[in-house]
Amino acid sequence: LTGAQDGSVRMFEWGHAQQITCFRSGGNSRVTRMRFNYQGNKFGIVDADGYISLYQTNWKCCPLTGTSPKPYLMWQCHNKTANDFVFISSSSLIATAGLSSDNRNICLWDTLVSPTNSLLHAFICHDNGATVLAYAPKHQLLISGGRKGFTCIIDLRQKQQQQLLQSHDSPVKAIAVDPTEEYFVTGSAE
Repeated sequence: LTGAQDGSVRMFEWGHAQQITCFRSGGNSRVTRMRFNYQGNKFGIVDADGYISLYQTNWKCCPLTGTSPKPYLMWQCHNKTANDFVFISSSSLIATAGLSSDNRNICLWDTLVSPTNSLLHAFICHDNGATVLAYAPKHQLLISGGRKGFTCIIDLRQKQQQQLLQSHDSPVKAIAVDPTEEYFVTGSAE
């Protein structure tokens, strides 16, 4: 799966020289992150306009009709920009990271309810927006990075912030959690 500055999203398959499906054509908002769910049957896209779109992966484009796939869910999760998201355990819960004018920059969503009721909880933990997210399923923790170099650890069971660490002097761009969830590593723009 590839996403581009022009907003296009294309799916390729090993052993094929050409794309098998174009999920979004150019002319849309810049793709900021794409992720597959754990099972691999769904994926999501967040973009620079603050939207998240979820798709089924088994959709094949019909060359005769020219129909392109439509997301089964699409809503604006942040009113300025969306930078990252993660699927939480089942594919119906999603956490997003971005920038909103009300500083709700980490949000927890339930995709099985109506869009007006889908926001389960919003966290205010990064002044200038959240840039990246990681999920530690064993401990039910969200780890987020922000534009000012802070890393925030959120306990999803209690829906509260556990720690806020100054990990860098520039925006946090990457977070990795080891498989045993004993450590996590952050990388920054510097």
